[in-house]
Amino acid sequence: MRPVYRTEHFVLYARRNSLPQARLGVVAAKRLAPRAVTRNTIKRATRELFRQAELPAVDCIVRLSRPVNTRKDPARSASVKAILRAELLQLFAFLPNAPAFARK
Repeated sequence: MRPVYRTEHFVLYARRNSLPQARLGVVAAKRLAPRAVTRNTIKRATRELFRQAELPAVDCIVRLSRPVNTRKDPARSASVKAILRAELLQLFAFLPNAPAFARK
């Protein structure tokens, strides 16, 4: 699978599927988010935004690509959550408009 879209912290991989609904996989590596709280926060936010998005029948993988958890900005802080949520919204907003996945 090739990357379809990238943001500062995430990479989106996608391809069509033959099912009537979209499917999601989330990868948050321990080396990029060492605390379980951080990884779970990312996964929870990704799943919620995926549910709210009206996506075509595609298989999506959202992968964390840059470290998120720092001592200066823990991932549970409101500002970091807002940034991650905005990036995830960008990913899912891009997908229906991608030429390879446009609804027919």
